[in-house]
Amino acid sequence: MTITERKNETTVELVVAGRLDTTTAPQLESKLQECTQNMKTLLLDLQNVEYISSAGLRIVLLAHKMMTATGGQMSVRNPSPFCRQIFEATGMDAVLSFV
Repeated sequence: MTITERKNETTVELVVAGRLDTTTAPQLESKLQECTQNMKTLLLDLQNVEYISSAGLRIVLLAHKMMTATGGQMSVRNPSPFCRQIFEATGMDAVLSFV
């Protein structure tokens, strides 16, 4: 998995590519904790995520909770067809924002 970060004063975008699973989820969690402090908006671009496991879903939900707890917002950008299918099957599409 690779994570590319784009940041300005109030927004951070993380572009994730590869597999988001038990092995790689801790890497994304660490990156989220490092780069979201004092940010108003988090964008997670999942266009190139070929697979997401329950561990990956947990991190996406954690990111959502981290941002809303501080008055910020998180949106998923360009979810891959596989991610979209998993979000719909788990009901997370009703919880998350998509752009």
